[in-house]
Amino acid sequence: MDAWVPWLLIAVVLGVGEVLTLSLFLGPFAVGGGAATVTALAGADTAPQIAIFALVTALMFGFVRPVAKRHLRQPSSTKTGTAALVGRTAVVVRAIEGPELQGQVRLDGEIWTARGEGHEPIAVGETVTVLEIRGATAVVAD
Repeated sequence: MDAWVPWLLIAVVLGVGEVLTLSLFLGPFAVGGGAATVTALAGADTAPQIAIFALVTALMFGFVRPVAKRHLRQPSSTKTGTAALVGRTAVVVRAIEGPELQGQVRLDGEIWTARGEGHEPIAVGETVTVLEIRGATAVVAD
């Protein structure tokens, strides 16, 4: 059997294992196995193949894995849907008044039913902040 075949098998098996577990542990070994495969295909003896495998694996663990783990731990900063509207400002287009403090606001160019969070009515034209979205109603405060 050619010397590169075992290295290729190691790289493939560990690569598949990394994809299945997403542990960021098997991946560096798979890349090291790939580098050792290339080294074997270039005609190097066993000692350089092992050295390349160890060196590339160590480099992957030392440089790439910490960056990848840090990236995976970061929360997504992109909010979508109604979650993206919380904290934005809106303009009252129909006074928020009455016993339930209901009215309407213009939020991102659209008219939304609004409910006031406080106890005071809010006049037309005032700027309010969206505290949350409940169904199709924006809960606002001035």
